[in-house]
Formats: sequence, C-alpha cells, structure tokens
Amino acid sequence: MTAKIYQFLADQQPATPCVIIDLDVIAENYAALNRYLPTAKVFYAVKANPAKEVIAMLAELGSCFDTASRPEIESVLAAGVSPDRISFGNTIKKERDIAWAHEQGIELFAFDSDAELEKLARVAPGAKVFCRLLMTCEGAEWPLSRKFGCEAEMARDLLIRAKEMGLEPYGISFHVGSQQTRMDQWDIAIGKTAMLFSELNAAGIELKMINLGGGLPAHYRDEVASVDEYSNAIMNAMTTHFGNDLPLMIVEPGRSLVGDSGILETEVVLISRKSYDEEARWVYLDIGKFGGLAETMDEAIKYRLQVPGDVEGAEKGVVILAGPTCDSADILYEKQQYKMPMSLKVGDKIRILSTGAYTTSYSAVNFNGFAPLKAYYI
Repeated sequence: MTAKIYQFLADQQPATPCVIIDLDVIAENYAALNRYLPTAKVFYAVKANPAKEVIAMLAELGSCFDTASRPEIESVLAAGVSPDRISFGNTIKKERDIAWAHEQGIELFAFDSDAELEKLARVAPGAKVFCRLLMTCEGAEWPLSRKFGCEAEMARDLLIRAKEMGLEPYGISFHVGSQQTRMDQWDIAIGKTAMLFSELNAAGIELKMINLGGGLPAHYRDEVASVDEYSNAIMNAMTTHFGNDLPLMIVEPGRSLVGDSGILETEVVLISRKSYDEEARWVYLDIGKFGGLAETMDEAIKYRLQVPGDVEGAEKGVVILAGPTCDSADILYEKQQYKMPMSLKVGDKIRILSTGAYTTSYSAVNFNGFAPLKAYYI
C-alpha cells in the first residue's frame, strides 16, 4: 500500500470493486530491472496490464513491447512507439494479422510450429523470426503447460527451414512459467538454448538473440527473492553457457513490472456457514474469478489481504473466500486456510494487495450483469 493509493482511497472512497494502480511503482520496477539486468532489452508484456496509462509511461521511459494481438499492437503504436520496439510474440496468429503487422513495419515475430512458419514466410518475407522452446515450468505458481513452444530438436529444424523460406532465423525464446520461484529454471533453459545456438552455427546459421521471456515474480502471499537476485542468477547462467560472447538479450516482464503497483478494494457482501457444525465461514466478496481474480483458479496465485480488525491478539477463524456470481466455480480460496477476524461483518472493505497484473485484463464484461473491474491510474 503506497501513500498515494492510501490517500486516494481515503479521499475518493470509490465504489467497489475497484483497483488503484500507482504508476510510480511501475516506473521504479522498470528502473530496477534496467539497473540489475542492463545488458537485456525490456519488452513489456502488454497482456499483464494493457491500460493506455501504463503503455504511455513505459513508452516514455524507453521500453520496448511484447504484444500478442493486433489490438495490442495498435495500442502501442498509438502511444508513439516505433515498430522496431515491438515484438509480435504470440505463436498463434492469424495470417492477416501477421500481414498487417508487417505492413506497419514490425519485423520481429515468434513461432513454434511449421504451420506458423509458413504463414510468416507467405506474408512477412524477410522478417526476423524466433522459435519458442517448450519448457516444463517447474516451480512456477502459474505454469504455462504444453500450449506454447516445441522441443529443441524441432526448433533446430524449424530455424533451418526458416532460412530456406526467406526469413531471418534470429533467435530462441522460452518462458519458464509465470511467478517462477526457482531461479535455476533459467539456467536449464539457457543451457538448452546455448546448445541450439551451437548446433545451428554448425549448420551455417548464426542466431543473434535470446528471449528470456517473463517469469520474474510479484509479491504475493509467499516470500520471493529480489529482482537483483533473479538478475544475478540469469547473468550467471548466461556467462556459464555463452562465455563472453553474449547474444542480444530480451526480457519480457509483465507481472514483475505491474503486479505490485495495484491495490484492489472489495466489499464483503455476505458471511455465512453451511451447517451448525462447520467452523469455516464463507465470506462472499463483490469480486471473484470473473471480475478480475481469474488467477485464483486452482488457488495458484495467493494474494495478500488487508482486513479490518486484523490486529495482533484479534480472534480469527478460517474462511472460504468466494465471489458474487451464480457460478459454482467462483470460489477464490477454499484450501489455503486464509484466516480473518471473527469481528468481520457484511459491508467491511477488504484490500487485496499486488493486483496490478492480470486483473483488469481478465475482468469479464457483464457476466451476471456485473460491470468490468473499474481501474484508477494515479
């Protein structure tokens, strides 16, 4: 809770649910990443928080941008960002969107399959392409499964084919999983990437770029290491596997830049029990999975909470937290054993910390008639 957000909530008393984003926190996080990882270009992952205020500020600070769709590209271009600072990093793109992006001057495209490579060759001739490796994402609180990436052997063959098809095989990308808690995962990924660089060099292809993806964490319920510790781990892995001959490095932070900038305020709508014998109280909030807290799915992201009356010595009890919609999946935390003061009552305001990432962008439009999550940028 920054002083700016505290003062805004005190003065404005906005209707709930709402999220307040302190832009200064994002600027500080961007500066810290540049300070501790100066050899890497920052490509902000727009999907984490696509607000025009966030994009405009990062654009002014000199950031590049990782985009996943035509609308994201349009929003970044509208902020005055030149095409050479934009990557079309989604491996699942419509061919007409690739053609449009290439016409705008964008040259950097991701792929992970033969079919996507064929699209790029047809409508973006000469583009710089990078192949995404498949990762296991062990240690990530929000792992990325097998939806993105391909195995190293396939990546090698695809990059060789890219050159044959008139594209520029530019580099390798990977993503070790969002909210990654194990720093050794970058060492594993960078090691695989270095081997591919060597194999492709032997095949006459000199790759120029390694895209380190995202994965740097925000501060939720569990303790995480600092950005300088993560940066040191990444650079140690780079020098171990590449020596002094480092390729161009790209990093795609989203959560780590914007996550800690937001405070979400929500109101307690109902407190109940399901039987006379049940100890746990059900606490229903005016926001749930469909209002912006989708990352509580499977209780993956565990947010910190500020609750009225939660002071030392206060009597507390286990609660099950749920949202307001008539969907049975709209339960936030049932297994995590969150505890709240027994004095909690309907109408109390609860503040959910570090909600600057993936809340507004996940907020559903009008499900059950509930309005999209209101956001204020200060």
